[in-house]
Amino acid sequence: MIAGARPHDMFLTRALEKILSDKEIKKSYHSQLKKACEVALGELKEDNSSNGNQPSSALPQPKKAGFVEADKYFLPFELACQSKCARIVNVALDCLQKLIAYGHLTGSTEDSTTPGKLLIDRIVETICGCFHGPQTDDGVQLQIIKALLTVVTSNTCEIHEGTVLQTVRTCYNIYLASKNLVNQTTAKATLTQMLNVIFSRMEAQAAQEAKERERSDSKSSKKEDAGIDVEEEKQENKNKEADEETQDAAEEDGKEETPLEIVQGVLEDMINQVAGEDTPTIENTDQTQPTVTGSPTETGTQPESSQQPPSSNVSDNHDNLSVAGSVEDGEMSQGVFSHILQKDAFLVFRSLCKLSMKPLADGPPDPKSHELRSKVLSLQLLLSILQNAGPVFKTNDMFINAIKQYLCVALSKNGVSSVPEVFELSLAIFLTLLSNFKQHLKMQIEVFFKEIFLYILETPSSSFEHKWMVIQALTRICADAQCVVDIYLNYDCDLGLANIFERLVNDLSKIAQGRQALALGATPIQEKSIRIKGLECLVSVLKCMVEWSKDLYVNPHSQSNLGQEKMPNTETDSDSGKGTMTSYGSVNSLNTNDGSQTLSTTPTDNPEQFESQKQQKEIMETGIEMFNKKPKRGLQYLQEQGMLGTSPDDVAEFFHSDERLDKTVIGDFLGENEKFNKEVMYSYVDQLDLLEMDFVSALRRFLEGFRLPGEAQKIDRLMEKFASRYCVCNSNTNLFASADTAYVLAYSIIMLTTDLHSPQVIHKMRKDQYIKMNRGINDSKDLPEEYLSQIYDEIAGNEIKMKVVGGVKPNKSSRDITSDKQRRLLYNVEMEQMASTAKVLMESVSHVQSNFTSATHFEHVRPMFKMAWTPFLAAFSVGLQDCDDSSIATLCLDGIRCAIRIACIFHIELERDAYVQALARFTLLTASSSLTDMKTKNIDTIKTLISVAHTDGNYLGKSWLEIARCISQLELAQLIGTGVKPRSNKVHHRERDMQNAGHPLEAFDPEVIAKGGLDSKRLANLQEQMGETSSQSVVVAVDRIFTGSVKLDGDAIVEFVKALCQVSMDELSNVNHPRMFSLTKIVEISYYNMGRIRLQWSRIWEVIGDHFNKVGCNPNEDIAFFAVDSLRQLSMKFIEKGEFANFRFQKDFLRPFEHIMKRNRSPTIRDMVVRCVAQMVNSQHANIRSGWKNIFGVFHMAASDHEEGIVELAFQTTGRIIFASSGVVKGSNAANFSFCEAGICEKHFASIIDSFQDAVKCLSEFACNAAFPDTSMEAIRLIRNCAKYVAEKPRMFKDHGGEDLNVPEDDRVWVRGWFPVLFELSCVINRCKLDVRTRGLTVMFEIMKTYGETFASHWWKDLFQIVFRIFDNMKLPEQQNEHFKSKKAEWMTTTCNHALYAIVDVFTQYYEILSPVLLTELYNQLHWCVKQDNEQLARSGTNCLENLVISNGSKFSPEVWHQTCSCMLDIFRSTIPSNLLLWRPDTAESASVVSSRDSELDADESQDTVSMDSSHDSRVLMRADSNHSVNSTISQDSRDHKIPRSKVSSEQKLFQGLLIKCVVQLELIQTIDDIVFFPATSRKEDAENLAAAQGGSLEDLQDSGQQREDQGMYQFLASDQLFLLVDCLLESHKFAKAFNSNHEQRNILWKAGFRGKAKPNLLKQETQSLACLLRILFRMYNDESRTDAWKDVENMLITICRESLEYYLSLQSDSHREAWGSLMILLITRLLKLADDRFKVHAAAYYQLMCEVIMFDLKLEMRSTLRKFFGRTGQVCHISSS
Repeated sequence: MIAGARPHDMFLTRALEKILSDKEIKKSYHSQLKKACEVALGELKEDNSSNGNQPSSALPQPKKAGFVEADKYFLPFELACQSKCARIVNVALDCLQKLIAYGHLTGSTEDSTTPGKLLIDRIVETICGCFHGPQTDDGVQLQIIKALLTVVTSNTCEIHEGTVLQTVRTCYNIYLASKNLVNQTTAKATLTQMLNVIFSRMEAQAAQEAKERERSDSKSSKKEDAGIDVEEEKQENKNKEADEETQDAAEEDGKEETPLEIVQGVLEDMINQVAGEDTPTIENTDQTQPTVTGSPTETGTQPESSQQPPSSNVSDNHDNLSVAGSVEDGEMSQGVFSHILQKDAFLVFRSLCKLSMKPLADGPPDPKSHELRSKVLSLQLLLSILQNAGPVFKTNDMFINAIKQYLCVALSKNGVSSVPEVFELSLAIFLTLLSNFKQHLKMQIEVFFKEIFLYILETPSSSFEHKWMVIQALTRICADAQCVVDIYLNYDCDLGLANIFERLVNDLSKIAQGRQALALGATPIQEKSIRIKGLECLVSVLKCMVEWSKDLYVNPHSQSNLGQEKMPNTETDSDSGKGTMTSYGSVNSLNTNDGSQTLSTTPTDNPEQFESQKQQKEIMETGIEMFNKKPKRGLQYLQEQGMLGTSPDDVAEFFHSDERLDKTVIGDFLGENEKFNKEVMYSYVDQLDLLEMDFVSALRRFLEGFRLPGEAQKIDRLMEKFASRYCVCNSNTNLFASADTAYVLAYSIIMLTTDLHSPQVIHKMRKDQYIKMNRGINDSKDLPEEYLSQIYDEIAGNEIKMKVVGGVKPNKSSRDITSDKQRRLLYNVEMEQMASTAKVLMESVSHVQSNFTSATHFEHVRPMFKMAWTPFLAAFSVGLQDCDDSSIATLCLDGIRCAIRIACIFHIELERDAYVQALARFTLLTASSSLTDMKTKNIDTIKTLISVAHTDGNYLGKSWLEIARCISQLELAQLIGTGVKPRSNKVHHRERDMQNAGHPLEAFDPEVIAKGGLDSKRLANLQEQMGETSSQSVVVAVDRIFTGSVKLDGDAIVEFVKALCQVSMDELSNVNHPRMFSLTKIVEISYYNMGRIRLQWSRIWEVIGDHFNKVGCNPNEDIAFFAVDSLRQLSMKFIEKGEFANFRFQKDFLRPFEHIMKRNRSPTIRDMVVRCVAQMVNSQHANIRSGWKNIFGVFHMAASDHEEGIVELAFQTTGRIIFASSGVVKGSNAANFSFCEAGICEKHFASIIDSFQDAVKCLSEFACNAAFPDTSMEAIRLIRNCAKYVAEKPRMFKDHGGEDLNVPEDDRVWVRGWFPVLFELSCVINRCKLDVRTRGLTVMFEIMKTYGETFASHWWKDLFQIVFRIFDNMKLPEQQNEHFKSKKAEWMTTTCNHALYAIVDVFTQYYEILSPVLLTELYNQLHWCVKQDNEQLARSGTNCLENLVISNGSKFSPEVWHQTCSCMLDIFRSTIPSNLLLWRPDTAESASVVSSRDSELDADESQDTVSMDSSHDSRVLMRADSNHSVNSTISQDSRDHKIPRSKVSSEQKLFQGLLIKCVVQLELIQTIDDIVFFPATSRKEDAENLAAAQGGSLEDLQDSGQQREDQGMYQFLASDQLFLLVDCLLESHKFAKAFNSNHEQRNILWKAGFRGKAKPNLLKQETQSLACLLRILFRMYNDESRTDAWKDVENMLITICRESLEYYLSLQSDSHREAWGSLMILLITRLLKLADDRFKVHAAAYYQLMCEVIMFDLKLEMRSTLRKFFGRTGQVCHISSS
């Protein structure tokens, strides 16, 4: 080479020389070429010589402004390219490629031959012209490819629009036409690279423009080079380096490159440029295909109809193309593209779309045919473009519209192709669209899913291969969380669109269950593989939902509920939410451009709004379904739900707008003759816009919305309205004379359509017949013939059809398909129908703008799951049930686990429980089937269940029960695996064992299983299978559930514990094999969780404590023993933690001990409970606070036991506590109280104070245990000590509020100290035997007397309520039980007397305090005692009243005296036995008794009558210790005479009461006498009077009597009070006198059996009341201090004395008169003691009566007294001398 020659000169020179040296150049037709070459060489030499001084360079020089002589140099190469010699063409193309590659040929100048065109366009045209179809030389083809690739990729020359299309088209044609496989491969690779460059340049330019815009906006200088983008720079450098290498190689070899080198060069270029970019996922299969044979057709070489031969004006052609495009599409307006590069890319993309739409030849597809290869290549290139799409392509409206109008329509055709490769490519393109463009293609995606993919899955006629490819694609869709949620949100929640997510899940579920319409002849392996794929998809969907909502999930193992007392937990969590359950990114997922967005905190998609839309949609779908069956019901439903208006216009609009309505039903509805239907039809037609439409088009428009009904009248109505509407809309048309014409014509067109297109019509109507048929319809004239002819032609060519709507369900009649050929035929028919439907729908939605919502909110998962959980569950359940394949089982378990996670996160309980139950069922642990069916999948299910429990424990709620059951049964399975027999406990219920043997527990016994017919080998296999359940991983996992319970939240742990307790109860209730596995675990988790905050622990213990209550009462002693021992250990640990004041946790914790003690009657267990509690007291007394209450509660129950050991131990421990507390450990006892030294417990008594009442109650119970009298006495002594402690330390009670915070501080010592002590003593008194109750009574009153001075007055009031309880035994109803009577008698004679007197003693001691608050109550109580039908009580009551007044009368105020006297008066009046005078026998039954007793009566009644109070012989004795009983009041006589029992009992009761009243009257008279005059005073006076009468002197006795009287209460009583008492006595006296005088009544009573052998009388009452009355009046008469009352007294005395004497004189019976003897002596003696003046007054009043008295036969003392009276009268009246 010439030194200093430029590189391009070198290339040019070498190339021209080579052309000239070729032998073909000499041929005549190459003369022009030869000449051009020579001219060019000459010029080159001249140029070189003129530039010879230039410095040489081995490197290519950068171009200057371009070649000025480009034409001159290019001409020879242009001619060479037109040469028919392949060698020459090769050389020319090679040289051109290198010149362009190294930037020496830019072609940027104008083409001299064609103004307005650039040289580069001519160069490209020349290069493309070298290809003449399949016959073109292979080497030339490669050079063309290489040159065109260089043109497109070069940075120095630019081509646009038509030229770009031409380069792409030529490579495309070479690929199709070339027979050489290498050339095909190279052409295809080149095409890919060209498209990559075209589209990446467009993106780079846009990015550069954006950067520059940013720079200008920010106005800040950057260091970056503003002209070149970094990417471009790198690309350019790479190109330069490659070019330099090529040049060096050329210089070294000087040889022409071989085709192989060309291919390698092209491929290297391509790799350099495309390195790092994604390759298409669908691999091309061309490399394996043989080269094309046969000559290519014209369509093969020029696949695009718009292409012209290379010689034509390509640029103009492509301008036309783009203009045509803009007119045709209506989308491209001027200025849409911001840069020419965008237009280039658009044209290429549109061309490829159109190429892919070309139909294939009829018949089976030939893989070598140009049409198929063209279609496959165009789809592959489109896929490549879409996969590498940049931001401009994804966002520019032009490209989006191109995708909608061209690509989607193309896909709707190719997506139903029977050629697998085409179908697969279509799927891949669809996936890419879904990934990158879904926000623009909402409506198109619906059509793809609804009309193509899901249809193929559902139809039985589609091939397995097609189904398989669809499900492969769905696998990728389902693995993309964003995509899955977006599909649900945009389709299932859109009122007008199909439920794609729901349908997808249902189809997948059917496939996964093996229920899908499988292709005929599919092999079992294919069936299984597609089933696995279906499961994979379902699991992917669930994983996406889990992934989507993962922010809601709280892993229990990432937190602890234990606070500072956290349990040590060194375990690592293999699945803590970071593992398989959450990181679900799949390599097969779509990786959508917005799929990786983080969830926004302020989502734009409102979940409530979408959920509401979904509900509305469901209502709408229900309504439409109803409408399609019964139109009126459907409309009514929608109107009721507010989804549809009620007016005809609303309904008509609904018919127009909703395509889901059945068109036939709409037609029938509109044609009905009812008023509403007609109104709807009118409105429906009126809503059609028929303006300026020709008649046939208008009719088409009318009939596309519904199917015409079959009935002529209906059609008639519809056509009539249509004709009217058409004429209204087109009133300016003069064609029709009236609407009648339109009506008839419409009818005729419908008839014509039916005639021409119905297969049933054999002889079709001809045009002339049709014209003839329409004669005279236009107002008796004809319509123009050409018009009718036109209508005929249009109908013949295009049938009037309803509008195409999608969603046609596939034909399910797979059983009709009998052969593969038949299936293919049916499939092809279905595919054609599907394709046409899809194409029409795709075209109809290509201009629809729809809003695509990109989901961001996690809440969408809830409604998705609620809608789809059933098909999921069905698929997984069937999978686990039917298949033993491990891959299917694993998928099913994964799916169930994800479903549980979702249900848990969103707290959807029903669904969660269903899935957990399903999982539990497939473990076979709780199922009814035998364990012999256990397989690997069941073991895996167990592991999954354990894993769920571990990771989702916080959310499981009630589902914990299933898990706990399985874990419980798992332990049994582990026993089989290890060969250990479950321990059988057959101590109890032996006879029930035989009935209850069987599942579940017998099934776990290897021996039982063996007996069931398993041979030893199968048994060994089963044991091996079971052994897996004992594997380390399972054991550890189960253990982690329990140790991990500390991580559960407060609600979850409670649910977990509830479940465990329920399972434990089931375990323990099994008669044959009670087990304690769950019980042991409950104890374990109690240990683990004891450190929780107290609020949570309280809730846990509420459940566990209740469980221990039940278990502790289990009839099986081993179980109860274990429960009590566990309780003891837990309690010790819990009590160790201590407790602050006023908390009650210990109390709650220890409560089960009380419950067990109360309910379990087993001595062993009761003993165990007492020992446990005793141990607690011994070792933990320092920490016990509120627990003391339970401890005393347990001992309280132990105290009433009959087992000596239990009572002894309980009492010893109680004694220790009390002694230690009260600090009075004495004598030998002290040696036994090991833990009380130095008063340890005394320090803690503040904590025992809360339970002080319980302690006293407990001691009281010990005292009441009759079996151990020594313990009883000791217990009372301890109660006495408690009282002492209260007295010594009242401050502690005051300071310690305890539970009674509402009690005033001053009263606390009473309420919490004294009251319990005294109350319990009263209980002891009421419940115990005589010696113990006497001791209790003594201690109680001793405490009162000892410590009473510290008691407040209102305390006394409470205290006396307790004291008065002692008399409650007397209030019990009478029983005719001798034992009871004797006990009651004993009670009255001992305790009641004792208590009454003690009460009065206490009252006397503390009179000042008690009188104001308690006197009234005391009187009431005494009054009550006296009123009872109980003689002893009545006597004691009156006696105590007497003692009370005598002891305290001197302190009584006038008010109190008044109250006392009133009380006596009330008692008197209430005890007057009035019925004695009124009683009559009820019936004639007593007649026999009366007659029998009449015979016993003396006629003169002169014999002595028996006094009703005759037993009162010794008053002193009766007062001190009365043993008189009312039970003796029924006479022996009455029993002898056989009185009827019922009569006796009622009369006896009445008579008893009357008798007691008589006794009380007598007692009261005596009481008044004793109170006023002091006890025994009156008796002594009577004795003295008698002695005096018998011979003594009255004067001697006067002084001593006076002195005694002063000791009584007379001096403290006011006169009116004395008069009150006098009234009482007088009333009593008069009653007795009346009764004694009523002989008839007395006879009746006597005959009825009242009171013994003689007639009843009231002699003592009659005489004693009068005696007492006279004493009071005479005392007042002689009282100097009562002079004001003397007059009244005197009058009363005179009246009473006269009446008494008169009565005495009237007495018939000697015995009666004798009874009055002492009274008469008293009266006369008292009169004799009066002063003379007074005596005179009285003597005058009685003298006459006294004289009468002498007439009777009187005793000596009476006569002696009368003698004195008469003697004194003589003296006073001066009748005799003194």
